[in-house]
Amino acid sequence: MPLSHESVPMPPTPSFADLGVPADLVAVLSAASITAPFPIQTLTVPDVLAGRDVCGRAPTGSGKTLAFGLGVVARLHGPRSSPRRPRVLVLTPTRELASQVAAELRAVAAPRKLQVEAVYGGVGYGPQRRALARGVDVAVACPGRLADLIQQGDVHLDAVETVVIDEADRMADMGFLPEVRRILDRTPGDRQTILFSATLDGAVDVLVRNYQRDPARHELEESGDDAPDARHLFWRVTSGERVARAAEVVAAAGPTIVFTRTKHGADRVARQLGERGVRAAAIHGDRSQRQRERALEAFGSGAVDALVATDVAARGIHVDGVAAVVHVDPPADSKDYVHRSGRTARAGASGVVVSLVTPDKAGAVRQLQRSLGLPSGTTPSDLAAVTEVTGTPLPRRRPAPVAGAAEPERARGRDSGRPVRGKGRGRPSTSHAARTGSGSATGKAGRSRSATTGRSGEPGRSGRGQPAVAGRGRARRGARSAAGR
Repeated sequence: MPLSHESVPMPPTPSFADLGVPADLVAVLSAASITAPFPIQTLTVPDVLAGRDVCGRAPTGSGKTLAFGLGVVARLHGPRSSPRRPRVLVLTPTRELASQVAAELRAVAAPRKLQVEAVYGGVGYGPQRRALARGVDVAVACPGRLADLIQQGDVHLDAVETVVIDEADRMADMGFLPEVRRILDRTPGDRQTILFSATLDGAVDVLVRNYQRDPARHELEESGDDAPDARHLFWRVTSGERVARAAEVVAAAGPTIVFTRTKHGADRVARQLGERGVRAAAIHGDRSQRQRERALEAFGSGAVDALVATDVAARGIHVDGVAAVVHVDPPADSKDYVHRSGRTARAGASGVVVSLVTPDKAGAVRQLQRSLGLPSGTTPSDLAAVTEVTGTPLPRRRPAPVAGAAEPERARGRDSGRPVRGKGRGRPSTSHAARTGSGSATGKAGRSRSATTGRSGEPGRSGRGQPAVAGRGRARRGARSAAGR
């Protein structure tokens, strides 16, 4: 049966109550200063509330969690879920995303006393098994750990009423779709299935056609006013200059995510940034879940200035207020470039993306630029082009301690992934408007993700942004009320 396609320009923004969200959930949103839905929420919430299958094309940072979360929580009626039998299953590709989605859903579900549990690897089985045995209404899970728990008899999916597949394209990239299909095959055939993805082709399209029933298909139309406001710069450097140039960008711009190709490289760059006075923390697949959470908390709170990450972590990082992205190792393909670069210029704010191009990478970078419609070639490093977009960072101050955050200390020995203390400059004002000029992305890179909003609560040039409902998670820098998600 062909998909129904509902891609239309957005009318004036309605309220959450206008969309049919129950009063108790509207009250939760209002208490968190979330006053108006973002576009993807306006499009999808009514269909989710109606119990219809939904297929949404929306990038990371567009407000998907509330888009599906409000509906699935509102539709949970009746007695508590039975032990080991959740009624809602949310599948995510990364541990960080699972944790963040669970935190936001937990806040939304609080008035109804629903139990939400995150299920992912990298931590012990015990707490997750005990929670499932007590009864979980909403399980937010990574496919691998969920499959292990199913095999061991700790969870059964025969009572699942709704399945949400978040970031399906990333699931495909990471090779999770076979496991996702096996999980879906264990759920009832009459379930509601909600899928969100940045793209709806290839393996994701197969998933839609095989596991959804006449889904309402929603895709955001991007207007010129909504275009992402990131400037893309490609600097010629030698291999030995890369860390120094990255440190200069962090000092000039403020909060920066630095990407490397390997886990060892992430640890090394974090250590070398520390030696140059930049407070940095590394995040990658070899870090324990607690180490990854502490690094994200420290970065989000301002305890560190730079988060050094690998590609595997790119889609698991959802922190607003990121002023810049630096590619110490330019990515291998255009999709990775878009995923990495999408960490900045969220919620209508400005941002800058700097690629450090060594002579041996120049040819591959030219191909990348052509495929994304970006200006071709490289230039010498130019910090003025960075501060023209980001503005001048505020003087650094030592932030209040964050529970569980890594304490900055001088880098030493093998502790290269720990945050380090230095004399760099402080937190930026993310409300500075980006000025147009050479190097701005006007081609496919800008179109590859919808800039309707960041994931939550970042003040931008248009003043848009939706604070996170939960007290922790995605809204960590300057959250304020929404003017549309």
